[in-house]
Amino acid sequence: MQRIPTSPPYIAPITDGLSRPLWSVMIPAYNCSDYLAETIESVLQQDMGEDLMQIEVVDDCSTDANVEELVRVCGKGRVSYYKQHVNVGSLRNFETCINRSRGKYIHLLHGDDRVKLGYYASLNKLFDKFPEAGAAFCAWEHIDSEGNFSHQSRTEAKEPCVLRNWLHKLAEFPRLQYVAITVKREVYEKLGSFYLVHYGEDWEMWARIAKNYQTAYTPEFLAEYREHKNSITWRSYQSGQNIKDIAKVTAAIISYLPKKDQKKMLKTAKRNYVYWILNETFSAWFISKNKKVAYNQIKTVLGIYRDNYVLSRISLLLLYIWTDPYRIYFKRRTI
Repeated sequence: MQRIPTSPPYIAPITDGLSRPLWSVMIPAYNCSDYLAETIESVLQQDMGEDLMQIEVVDDCSTDANVEELVRVCGKGRVSYYKQHVNVGSLRNFETCINRSRGKYIHLLHGDDRVKLGYYASLNKLFDKFPEAGAAFCAWEHIDSEGNFSHQSRTEAKEPCVLRNWLHKLAEFPRLQYVAITVKREVYEKLGSFYLVHYGEDWEMWARIAKNYQTAYTPEFLAEYREHKNSITWRSYQSGQNIKDIAKVTAAIISYLPKKDQKKMLKTAKRNYVYWILNETFSAWFISKNKKVAYNQIKTVLGIYRDNYVLSRISLLLLYIWTDPYRIYFKRRTI
């Protein structure tokens, strides 16, 4: 079995006729035991009971701790545990999560993220208010490895709504995190699971959903996305694989748009993503001072898109790397 599927994996409908909960909170986990207890607790504090909420950790053969014991203790008998027979990789683990889910709504909550009190109640209201929506999400906050607040996501609207022109907006640049979004199981059954790449696979999925369904949104900050050096995102940054993967994702998403919009949007998407990744590379340099990461990002960026702004930012970053970074002032540019 391929670790990175080349087409969307099939999600089987539930046909056993047994009663089903409203929610499935599926927690994919791999070597995130330092954070998993916080993740579980953030769900348990708003537990709706077994009849309404399935909660399960799906462990991809973690090696950093006895995850089964951790779940038993932290879950207090309320959280079920499933372990892969072998390490299958993140995409196949997500696929397993979805196939093992029984709820109408599926929340893939990574084992290093957290939800804030009110997440499930608020998204329930969103789905009730906008029943045609295939997915719903909220605004979120970024936290660091210690759980401290870093910054907030952008807001997409001022009040709960169905987002207009959402596919076109998604095509411009990534605008979502797993922790913030819940998807109806029937949507995965129709469209399949995650595929194509190891980094950015979620961006493609949210766009695939937007092509076929409405997406509901609330501007409440009800989720917390954790940034740390052991995350999939950070590991992909070290090799530059993140930008190679995003090139594939961008091409896929652009293909979902009307033909008349594709050429212009492709250029816009490449530019926006490269601008964003350069800002992230600046931040990563000041945090880690890791030249390998910075050089890999620069090299790969130049193969995707370049203009005067990109070249000037790269020149400034190289100056930071080669000289005393505290003597130079720079102003971050946002998209």
